[in-house]
Amino acid sequence: MFNPDPSDKAKTPKLPKAVIMMIEKNNLVMAIKTLAAEENISMDEAKTRIDAYENALKVKQQQKLTAIANKQGIDNKAMRFDSSAEAEQDDALVKSHLKSNDKDQDFHQLKNGLDRQLNDMGYKKPLMPFWVRRLLIIAIVMIGVFWILWRIFS
Repeated sequence: MFNPDPSDKAKTPKLPKAVIMMIEKNNLVMAIKTLAAEENISMDEAKTRIDAYENALKVKQQQKLTAIANKQGIDNKAMRFDSSAEAEQDDALVKSHLKSNDKDQDFHQLKNGLDRQLNDMGYKKPLMPFWVRRLLIIAIVMIGVFWILWRIFS
């Protein structure tokens, strides 16, 4: 999947800044068209150069992630960068053992991610949610109004 051969960089000339920005924004079609127009090369050659740049970028990101994981003490087996058959089998096993449907699972993943981000920011959940407080205030006001009306008309 990745081509970690650093000698490939010497074979291809450097890409223009505008094309690099398009690649980073995942606007690959415009990047290919722009590169082909700027350097008067075919679309296939432009695509191969852009693919080579993307692969080099992915290799750099993979190396950075590995270095960060090694500093933090994360095992290399825990980090997967490719979708191998073993990973697909593990995913199939996990999916077969889940009792909830996909929508519930997606909601729980979203909720857990949000809770994790709030915990990272140091946000503490209130004891009583906002909607419960609002309903409690409405109920107290209604009881007060009914009590006043009962005292007046009885």
